[in-house]
Amino acid sequence: MENNAIDAVTLAGSVAAYDFSVWSLFVRADWIVQSVMVILLVASIWCWAIIFEKSVSLRRLNAHANEFETAFWSGGALDDLYDRIGAQPRDPMAAVFVAAMREWRRALSRGMQGGDTSSRFGLEERIERVMQVTLAREMDRTERYMTFLASTGATAPFIGLFGTVWGIMNSFQAIALTKNTSLAVVAPGIAEALFATALGLLAAIPAVLAYNKLSKDLDRYAVRLEGFAGEFLAILSRQLEEKD
Repeated sequence: MENNAIDAVTLAGSVAAYDFSVWSLFVRADWIVQSVMVILLVASIWCWAIIFEKSVSLRRLNAHANEFETAFWSGGALDDLYDRIGAQPRDPMAAVFVAAMREWRRALSRGMQGGDTSSRFGLEERIERVMQVTLAREMDRTERYMTFLASTGATAPFIGLFGTVWGIMNSFQAIALTKNTSLAVVAPGIAEALFATALGLLAAIPAVLAYNKLSKDLDRYAVRLEGFAGEFLAILSRQLEEKD
């Protein structure tokens, strides 16, 4: 009875003497588990950088779109608006407008007549195509790095699980080598393994949540751009009809 009590006290002391701090868990881990931890930590930091950048960028883009729509619908001449921002459009909506106006002016400079129905329809198709290409290019630039968030959210738990499995395998090897199944032998390896799992979840959970939120906001912004493109095309079409 006394021997059992002494063994329990000794076991508790051995486990308590082990440093379970984050740094200690990293330093004492196997190099493969350390590599997994570093990959997950870097992925987590990069995800947070993307989340911050996209959140700020979307707020800025919507603010610029509000300013541009105010100027566009103010009743002023579209040519004047184009002359002001044609050289340096600062947001996707302005870029779509500039691309359409550039094609419009190019057609007028070639002496296109509104009475020519085939020419009018051809110009409308070209303007629509130019706006769609510009819109796709701008959205592709806006959505850059979103795939990294999706990939991290999908793979980080499995990467962490790989580190966990490897750490537990090391614990079993330690048991085999020491022929000792005490908690003092198993606890350090299991703690390191579980730390890898925690890092995987730390990277994956924010990435998934942010990806869903940012994707919804980007889709809403894309719909806004498509709506503006459709309205602007209708305005240009009416101006062409007035030339008939």
